[in-house]
Amino acid sequence: MQEKFDIQEELHKLPKKPGVYIMHDKNDVIIYVGKAKILHNRVRSYFRANIGRGPAIDQMVKQIAYFEYIVTDSELEALILENNLIKEHRPKYNTLLVDDKTYPYIKVTTGEEYPRIVMARIRKKDKARYFGPFMSANAVHDTIELLNRMYGLRDCNRVLPRDIGKERPCLNYYMKRCTGPCLAGAVSKEEYRNRVDLAVEFLSGNYETVTKDLTAKMQAASEALNFEEAAHYRDLLQSVRSVSQRQKMTEGVGEDKDICGIALEPENADADAVIQTFFVRDGRLIGREHFYMNHVGGKTTAEILSEFLKQFYAGTPYIPREIYLPEDVEDRGVIEEWLSQRKEGKVTIKVPQKGQKEKLVELAMENAALILSKDRERLKREEGRTIGAVKEIGALLHLPNLDRMESYDISDISGFANVGSMVVYEKGKPKRSDYRKFRIRTVAGPDDYACMKEVLTRRFSHGLQEREELEEKDMDASFGSFTKFPDLILMDGGRGQVNICLDVLRELNLTIPVAGMVKDDNHRTRGLYYHNVEIPIDRRSEGFKLITRIQDETHRFAIEYHRSLRSKAQVHSRLDDIPGIGPVKKKALMRHFASIDDIIRADLDTLEQVPELSAKDAQAVYDYFREEEPKKKEEVPEDGAE
Repeated sequence: MQEKFDIQEELHKLPKKPGVYIMHDKNDVIIYVGKAKILHNRVRSYFRANIGRGPAIDQMVKQIAYFEYIVTDSELEALILENNLIKEHRPKYNTLLVDDKTYPYIKVTTGEEYPRIVMARIRKKDKARYFGPFMSANAVHDTIELLNRMYGLRDCNRVLPRDIGKERPCLNYYMKRCTGPCLAGAVSKEEYRNRVDLAVEFLSGNYETVTKDLTAKMQAASEALNFEEAAHYRDLLQSVRSVSQRQKMTEGVGEDKDICGIALEPENADADAVIQTFFVRDGRLIGREHFYMNHVGGKTTAEILSEFLKQFYAGTPYIPREIYLPEDVEDRGVIEEWLSQRKEGKVTIKVPQKGQKEKLVELAMENAALILSKDRERLKREEGRTIGAVKEIGALLHLPNLDRMESYDISDISGFANVGSMVVYEKGKPKRSDYRKFRIRTVAGPDDYACMKEVLTRRFSHGLQEREELEEKDMDASFGSFTKFPDLILMDGGRGQVNICLDVLRELNLTIPVAGMVKDDNHRTRGLYYHNVEIPIDRRSEGFKLITRIQDETHRFAIEYHRSLRSKAQVHSRLDDIPGIGPVKKKALMRHFASIDDIIRADLDTLEQVPELSAKDAQAVYDYFREEEPKKKEEVPEDGAE
């Protein structure tokens, strides 16, 4: 926190330029980020006498310890910077888009000589053709599978034509699901490209040609009494008809637009708003989605819609030409300019007043209201399971500001491949981006206490080191991956594990509450060990259920990592240990020689005949096995005892 920050004095220094302002609390936490056309006017407005800003803003202002600002050349630059900072810091008092989704495309790699059809999350500027975006990843996978089956297209990652004939075809070729472009002479480049063109025609919406073709093939197979093949074409025909049945929403051909409606409870300061969006592509409704915006207390619908537009279209890969809203937003011109830059084409935000377009917006509004009504009880239950459960635990342990909890566990089998896991929960929900795995370095045998000490020491030492480095660079501590410390540490065990953690914290001069998750004889959670006392918890409470979920998740994460290491150890090859021999050269050796023993016995001239190996590589393989054998003989005792 900045020392001796005089808010009134700093307000007079504000420039009359566009920019972004950042509000901090006494703990240096960013609690609000906003943009301004004129910083001098906007920031000063927060510190005037109450002029009907609403209780949420009043509460935020009381927590401001200091502010900073970044001057930009234009309001558009301020909008972009504001959006990036909100996404990075997720401030407490900003209206935030809860659903942070990306929508998939179907990508046809037309830049390749033998193209593939794959799913893509990002639309790149390459030679490929993109279709979408689609609302459902499952629908994308089903469509890709359908097209590959219909036209016999490859779904492998082989580099063609370079790899033609180098390996035998995969199972899809023998199942007649792929025409086998990787096999020399199986299908010509022209024939394969023609099949790709038909798939592109299908994706472009021309289902009639495909339907006629499949119908003719089905009838021909049936007349030839090949009923199995006829049934195959019948199933494909049904799949095509299912994909092609889309509701026509607009009369215009080729129109791309998003239609937004909103519903909220203005009397409830803590309520979420629901925004319903219909996605129309090429004049067809391809899907709809609803989104939750939280921290909307005291905000107007126009302000919430403005925040939605900025946050949603900053993350979605496709921006339509038109966006319909139920009412206008204050910074519409700036948002249109920003969206047009992102799309590299004109984008217009409209508020329809009559006709079919107004009815579409009304339909979106009705759907948003229905979702809000339907989900109200679900949201209350969800809050009880998460935030409510955290409050229960906080009250039980006398930690009123409890938010972030970190849980630790050790997994091993008789001391083999000791690993540790760190699981993070914030506001009662898992924060998987902060999960961490630790491979134990200093403990060889089955010693859980020593392993846990190493894990905790590494985690918090790393965090302290990152904090120091960021302070030296005058950077915000939130940029580090380990800098955020928990409000409560949960150990998978009782007194012993808790004391190990407390010892580590004392050595590092840290003060963080630590509780142990104690289990009964049936390995079920029964309570918390805290301040040398075991505190029982009501098994029916949400707090107890949350602790059980955290304990199970910590255990699962540790076992999953341990299992992956065991799997890697089981498939380890002696070739992996040869310097300079990677996966490609290892594969080339195994393809050239019948077995690992043949590689070991091979002389230098024979090794140099492997096309993918250089003379240096061949020498490395030759030397490795000549040096390895004497070592192994030295390790065996003369009497043969184990």
